[in-house]
Amino acid sequence: MRLKAISLFAGAGGLDVGIDQAGFKTICSIELDPHCATTLRNNAVGKTIWQVDIRALDAIGASKALDIKPGDLALLHGGPPCQPFSQIGKKGGISDPRGQLAFEMVRFAEALRPAAIMIEQVPQFLQAKATESTMIVDVLSEAFWKIGYELRAAILDAVDFKVPQRRKRAIVVCVLKGLSFEFPFDLKETQPTTVGEAIGDLPAASLPGQIPLASNHIYVTPARDRHRISYVLEGQWLSKTKDAPADVVQRLTPKESTKFRRLHRELPSLTLRCGEMPYHPLENRYVTPREAARIQGFPDRYIFTGPIRRRTGTVSSLDQHRQIANAVPPPLAKSVASGIKSSLCL
Repeated sequence: MRLKAISLFAGAGGLDVGIDQAGFKTICSIELDPHCATTLRNNAVGKTIWQVDIRALDAIGASKALDIKPGDLALLHGGPPCQPFSQIGKKGGISDPRGQLAFEMVRFAEALRPAAIMIEQVPQFLQAKATESTMIVDVLSEAFWKIGYELRAAILDAVDFKVPQRRKRAIVVCVLKGLSFEFPFDLKETQPTTVGEAIGDLPAASLPGQIPLASNHIYVTPARDRHRISYVLEGQWLSKTKDAPADVVQRLTPKESTKFRRLHRELPSLTLRCGEMPYHPLENRYVTPREAARIQGFPDRYIFTGPIRRRTGTVSSLDQHRQIANAVPPPLAKSVASGIKSSLCL
C-alpha cells in the first residue's frame, strides 16, 4: 500500500504529482482558488479535493472525515502563499495575513502527527524577519519543535534536478525529533536540460477555438504583443533590444531583464513567474500553457483548466499560466520526497 499524504495549499498540484511519483499517495488536496481546484479535480484519481480557506477548516474534523488517525499519515506537504516573501511581491512577511499561513502547517501537523512535513517557499522566506531580531523560519522551527518535530531547510535549484528551468526554492522538511534527514544530492555535474529539449518535439500550437494537437497547447497573443516580441532576439529581452522603436520599448530599462524575455533553445529557462510570460524561442508569441508545463516538469497527461491569459496583467483568479508558474516542479518534489522516504525508512 502506498504511503498516505495530504496536501495543503495544493495549487495546481505540482507537489502532489512529484510526491506521488516518489511512492506516496496524496489522498486529499486542499486549495482555495477555483481554477486550481478544478485542475486538481480533473486530474484526481482516488483523491479528495476540498476547495476551502484552510483557516476555516478544523484539523481534527478533517482527519476524522478522511479516516486518518494520528500516526497514519506519512507526509503532510504544501506551498503556502509566497507573496509576503517574494522578491516581486510587497514583502509584507509575517505582518501580511498570508505570511501567517505557513503556520497552518503546524496546526495540521499537531492534529495529524505525520511522519514528516514538507513545505515549499521562495528563497527569501529563509531571510525574512518576524521581528527586528528574529527570523520567521526560527519562529516556525520553534513552533514545530514544541509539537515534537525538528526543522531542516535548504535552498534547492530545480535545474539541478533535471528541470529545464533555473528556479531556486526554499524547501523545509520537518521530521520527528531524533530522526535524521538529508536533502538529496543535486545533479550539478550533469548537463542541464534545455528549453529546446523540453519543448522541441511539441506539435504546432493552436489558436483558441481550434482543437489543440497537444493538451493545453494553445496560444493567445494579441497583435501588438506579437509586434513587440518580433524585435527580441533569442535569449534576449525587450529592454536590451537596440532596434526597437521607443513606442515599443516604452519605459523599460536595460535592468529589467526578466520582463518581456525570449527563451533560448540551448539554455534552461529563466524562472517562470506568476505575473509574466516568456516569449517562445523562435515564434512571435508567448509560450503556451503546455510549453510552460514542460518547463516546470509536468507530465503531458496532466491537464490544466481555466482561462488562458491574453497577456501580462492582473486576473481575478489563477489562469492556466499562473497555475503553472506558481507550481512546484514535480521532479524537484519527487527528489525531496524520495529522500524523506529513504531517510525515514517509510
